[in-house]
Amino acid sequence: MPTTAASNRPEDLTERLSEVGGVGKGEALLKVLREVKNQIIGNKTKKLRYLHLGAVPKIVSVLAAFASDGGDSAIIVQAAAVIGSFSCGVEDGVRAVVEAGAVPHLIRILSYPDEKVIDAGARSLRMIFQSKLAPKYDVLRNKNMMFLLSLLNSNNENAIELAVRIIAHSCDKNEEQNALCDAGVLQRLVHLLEGSLNQRDASLGSIVAIVKNNREVAMAFASIENGKALSALTELIHDRYPQTRYLACMCLIAIGQLSCYAQDLQTKTNLMLVLVELLEDSSHVGDDSPFALLDIITDKEELQLQAIVINVVEKLCNYLEKSPIPPRRLQGILLALAELCSKSEICRCQLISPQFLNTIVDALKHVSAGVRIAACTCIRNISRSVKNLCAGRLSNEAVIIPLFQLLNDPSTSVQEASLGAICNVAIDFTAKKSALVKYGGVPLLVQLSKSIVPTLRLKSLCALRNLMFISDRIGKENIISELTIPELASLICDSEHLVQEQAMALVSNLIHGCVDFIRLVFAEDGLIINAVIRQLRSDYSTQVCIQGMLLLCNVAAGDESHKEAVLSYLIPSKAEGCSSLIVSFLQSKDQFLRTAAVWCILNLTDPAGINSPVRVGRLVQEGGILLQIKTMVNDPWLDCKYRVRKVLEQCMITQNTKCEALMSCS
Repeated sequence: MPTTAASNRPEDLTERLSEVGGVGKGEALLKVLREVKNQIIGNKTKKLRYLHLGAVPKIVSVLAAFASDGGDSAIIVQAAAVIGSFSCGVEDGVRAVVEAGAVPHLIRILSYPDEKVIDAGARSLRMIFQSKLAPKYDVLRNKNMMFLLSLLNSNNENAIELAVRIIAHSCDKNEEQNALCDAGVLQRLVHLLEGSLNQRDASLGSIVAIVKNNREVAMAFASIENGKALSALTELIHDRYPQTRYLACMCLIAIGQLSCYAQDLQTKTNLMLVLVELLEDSSHVGDDSPFALLDIITDKEELQLQAIVINVVEKLCNYLEKSPIPPRRLQGILLALAELCSKSEICRCQLISPQFLNTIVDALKHVSAGVRIAACTCIRNISRSVKNLCAGRLSNEAVIIPLFQLLNDPSTSVQEASLGAICNVAIDFTAKKSALVKYGGVPLLVQLSKSIVPTLRLKSLCALRNLMFISDRIGKENIISELTIPELASLICDSEHLVQEQAMALVSNLIHGCVDFIRLVFAEDGLIINAVIRQLRSDYSTQVCIQGMLLLCNVAAGDESHKEAVLSYLIPSKAEGCSSLIVSFLQSKDQFLRTAAVWCILNLTDPAGINSPVRVGRLVQEGGILLQIKTMVNDPWLDCKYRVRKVLEQCMITQNTKCEALMSCS
C-alpha cells in the first residue's frame, strides 16, 4: 500500500493531530485538518469513525491554542470548518463538539480581525445551533445581548443567520422574549424577511420563538409598521418554498392563538389549506404540517366545521391511502382527524367507512408508538358516536383484537391510549361478548387494574365499569371472578381519588338492577361495604363521596336486609360513637352530592318495604335527617328538589299507613 494512502487513514490522521500540534508545524497541521475535513464532508460513516477515535477534542484543542494567541488564521479557519462539519447532520457530532468545549472558542473568534475567520466561526456555530443539543445562550446578560445585536446588525450573512438561530434556540421564557422585544430584535427580524432564503426562514423561526405564548410581545409584533409585518407573513404563506410557507403559517398560528388581533375566518381557512397542501412535501415540512393544523383546530369547533366545509377531512383521508407514509406524518394526520372527530358527527361518519377504518386499524400495528397512540385516539373519538356504536361498526374482531393486543404494548403511553379507546368501544361489546372472552380482554383489563401506574389502573377500571354496565348476569360473574372481592375493596381504598371513584362506579354497575349481586357487597366479612364506608368517613374528595353514596343508593334499592344494612351505616348506633354521614352530605355545597344523598334516603323510605315505618322513625328521631330534608324543599338544583319532595311524600304515605294500621288494631 502506498505511503500516502496509509497516512490518510482516519487512525493515522487522528494520531498526527497530536504530533503536529506545535506552532512550528503549522503547514503539516493545516494539511491534516484539510484532509479530515475533505473526508467527513457528506460522509456520516467517516464522521462516526473519527468521533470514535476521539478526533474532536484534539481539533478543539488546536482551535483553542491558535485562537488564544492570535495564531495562523488559515489553521483557525480550517479547525472551525472541521468542527462545523462534524456538527452538520449528526447529533453525536454536535454532542462531541459541545462536550469538547468548542462553542466558547468559536464565539471568541467572531471578534477576530480576519473576515475569513469570522465567517468560518459563524458557519460552524450556525451548524451547532441548528441542533437541540446546542447549549442555551443567556440573552438576559447584557454583554450577551449586545453581542447578539452586533451579529444581527453585521454585514456578514453567516453571522446574521447565526444570531437568528441562537435566538430561536435560546428563547423559551417570557423574560427572554420581553428582553429581545425591548431590544428591537423583532424589527430587525422583520427587515430580514426581505433577505436571502436562509435568513428569511431563520428569521421566521425566531419570530415564532419570541411571540409564542406571550401576548404582549405578539401585540408588539402586530403593531410593527402599522401591521405591515403581519401582512408580510400573510403573503409568505403563499411563497414558492415549502419551508417558508410552513414557517409563515407557524408565525400566524402563534400570534392568532393569543387573540391579540382578530384573524378573520378567511385567513384561518387559508392557513388550513396551505398546511394540507404541505403534506405533499417530502421533507420535514410535510411531517410537521399536520401538527400545525392540529394547533389551529384543537378545541375550535367553528374551525373544525370550516375544515369539513373546505374538504380538509376528505383530503387527509385521501392522503392516508398513499404508501408508505413517514411515521411522524402519519401520526400527525391521525391526530388531526381524531381532533376533527371529537365533536363532528359528519367527520366520524367519513372515517367509519371500511376504506378509512381499515387504514386506522392497520395503524394500531405500526412500528411507531406515536402512530399507534394516534390510531387509538382516532378510534376513541369515532366511538363517541352513539349511531356508530348502536350500528356495531366498531365491535367487530378486526377492531377489538388489535386494541386488546396493545394492552400488552411495552409503551405505557400506548397502553393508556388503547384503554381510552376500549372504554368507549366497550359499551358496544354486547353483540360480541364471545370475542371479548375469547381473546382474553377481561383478564388483561383486570391485570392492568393492578398496575403501579395510576392512569393504567384508572382507565382499565373505566373499561371494566362500562363492560359491567352492559353485561348480562354471566358477563358480570365473569368479570367479578377475575377481579375478586378483595381486589375491588383494595381499589376502593386506592391512593388515587380517581381510581377510588371508578372502583365504586364499577361496583354500582355490578349491583344495578340485579338484587342477587348485592350480596357481593357484604361478602367476605363486608370487605367492599366497609371499604366504601371508610372512604366516606375519611375522604375529602367530593367526587369519591358522590360515587360512594350512589353505590349505597343501589344497595338500598335491594331487599329489606339491604336497606337495614345501609341505614345502620348511615345512622350508627350511639354505642358505636360515630357521627351520621348523611347529614353532612345533605348540607354539601355540591348539588350532585346532595342529590345522591337524597336519592339514597328515597330508596330507604320506599313505602312498599315492610320495615319502612321503622326506618322512617329512625330518620326522624335518631338522625334528625328528615328535619334537614324539609329545609331542602326549595333546593336550587331541580333534580335534588324533586327527590326531596318525593322523600317527604313517601314518608307521609308511610306515616299515614302506620296510623291506619294502629287505628284498625284499636
